[in-house]
Amino acid sequence: MANPRIAIFPGSFDPPTLGHLDVIRRAASLFDVLIVALLENPSKQPAFTTAERVAMLRKAIGPIGDVRVESFHGLLAEYARARQASVIVRGVRGGTDLEYERQMADTNRHLNPSIDTIFLTPSPAVAHISSTLVRDIVSLGGSVRGLVPDAVEAAIAERVLPGRSPRTQQV
Repeated sequence: MANPRIAIFPGSFDPPTLGHLDVIRRAASLFDVLIVALLENPSKQPAFTTAERVAMLRKAIGPIGDVRVESFHGLLAEYARARQASVIVRGVRGGTDLEYERQMADTNRHLNPSIDTIFLTPSPAVAHISSTLVRDIVSLGGSVRGLVPDAVEAAIAERVLPGRSPRTQQV
């Protein structure tokens, strides 16, 4: 068999959203292996630990093709080289995202000339969702149902309302 086409979908996924899941499903259908790579960024203060985010992603993804969830630290271009990935997948919601992501793609290609970046736009039904939006809604006591996968909603509810059912409480 020829070398598998390996792609990486990196991010902080704090928390994972239905927009992330949409891009994961679509990217998984394009590549032999998709690595969902959770960046451990020491300059950020995530709402969920790395282990919690990895667990939420694994539950949310379920059996979608050959999708692996890993965490990493350091340069994405080096991580891609170590995983023998040829493509970085990035979700882009709009023009502001695109300009930033283009700069990152150019930088990654400078650091690792064998890597290409592709941009996937989320489906219109979930294109408005961001992790920041979800965290803001939770901080103000609102429900995130329909914005995050069920496993993520349950984790948020357990964090916000310990011991209470996420199906009967607003998160």
